[in-house]
Formats: sequence, structure tokens, C-alpha cells
Amino acid sequence: MEKLIITAALAGSAPTRRQNPHVPYSPREIAEEGLRCWRAGASVIHVHVRDPQTGAPAFERELFAEVVERVRAESDLLINLTTSAFNLEAEDVGEARLMPVDLAPDLCSLDVGSLNFREGRVFINPADWVDKAAARMLERGVKPELEVFELGHLAQAADLVKGGLVAPPPYFQLCLGIPWGAPADLEALLALKSRLPKGAQWSALGTGPNQLPLTTHAMLLGGHVRVGFEDNLYLSRGVKADSNAQFVERAVRIAGELQREVATPAEARAILGLPAAPA
Repeated sequence: MEKLIITAALAGSAPTRRQNPHVPYSPREIAEEGLRCWRAGASVIHVHVRDPQTGAPAFERELFAEVVERVRAESDLLINLTTSAFNLEAEDVGEARLMPVDLAPDLCSLDVGSLNFREGRVFINPADWVDKAAARMLERGVKPELEVFELGHLAQAADLVKGGLVAPPPYFQLCLGIPWGAPADLEALLALKSRLPKGAQWSALGTGPNQLPLTTHAMLLGGHVRVGFEDNLYLSRGVKADSNAQFVERAVRIAGELQREVATPAEARAILGLPAAPA
């Protein structure tokens, strides 16, 4: 079976220190968490940035740039910058969301399709913006991580692949357990996996207590995994994690029990069809 790519989603935009005091806020803290995860066995970090003082969701170029600079100064980690920007306000929000592509990350998340959230919120990803984002990433040599929350999103993403807007192999992140998207259970995971385009690489995440069983299922099915504070703050029932690295360590341990080798960053680049890191 192919080696396992472990992604650590370090902070997200929602978790707070009130929920878990170890959630990183500043670029330095986020970068340090990423480096801990790298040492633990992660080959990719997924990066949101926060206001360093308040922890509120942020999207400033200088915050992203500092994380990238700090991580690349000490590691060969693959860096995946978010383009979600749910709380972003700008004259042209769609264009503003693509700012991270200009920082030359290895990957950028690309949310395909819109989704209703609880409390009346809507995560809006219009089809024309998705096409524009995919084309921009293709032009700049940035790999899109195609985030899908339900079967319809996967169909839209597959259409991007068919239309030549995604360089091979396409890379999908199957996001399960986000209301009101696909549920975090084996049946939903199998349904999504069965509809992936031929030759696709894929990873799966599960939220909260679903993180451990979903990522274990993904390992067994030949997929890759995402773990970390963005999706889950608890290492076990009632026990908050001290660091994202604890989730990575557990994923490495489970992979070992399943006799599945963990990919280094260099091996992850090869699996995803990315160029080698600069020497």
C-alpha cells in the first residue's frame, strides 16, 4: 500500500484558547506547532492565521508570510495555505481569498461547492470562483487540495479535473462530520471514495470524536489523513491535547500497527506530483 501522508491542520479559524489553551494564535506559535508536527511525522501542514492577540480569524498577507518563512527556514514540510476566509471582508472577496496563492505555497485548499452551516451561516463558494481559483493555482504551480463536504461537491471537483484545471494527480480532502455535509461514518466515506476520479489521491478528516475512527478507516482504505486542532481539540474523551503533534504521533502509531509506512515530505511531494523542495 502507498505510504501515508499525514496533514496537520494547526489552528483553523474557529477553535479558541477558551476551548483549549494550547491553540496557537501568532505566526510564531503556528510555525512552532507545524515544526513539532513535522518532527512527529507529518509531511504537510494546513495553515489558517489568527489575530496574534485576540485569536480572531485573520487573513493578512504578512501573517501567512511569516508562518511560511519560519517553517521553510527549518524544515522541508509541504505548506498548504487556506483560501477559505469565511470571515473575510473586502471589495472583491473572491480575489482577496486567492492572496495566499501569491506566497508560493506547495498547496492551497480549494473548497468546492457551497454549504449551509448551523446558526444561519452559509459557506459560499460560487462555481465561477471555484473555476477561477483552480485556474490561478494551475498557472502558479500550486496544488489545489480539493475540499469536498458532500457528493455534489465531489462531482463539481471531478468536473474541474475533467476540464484540465487540476494537474494530475488530483488531490481530494474528504471532509466528514461538518453539519450539514456528509456524516462522519464509514458509509459516507465509502460513498465518496467510490466516486473519486481515476488516479486521484485522497485524504480524509473527521470532526471531534469522529477524527480517530475516520482517519483509521482512511488508512485501511489506502487514503491519507488529516488531524489536528482545526478538527478536534481532544486526544481522548475528556482529555484535551497539548499539541497538534500528539494527534500526529497517534496517527503514526496506528499506521505502524496497520503496517503502513508514513511518507516523508519528499515522498509526499512525489505522491502528489509536486517538484522537489529547493536545496
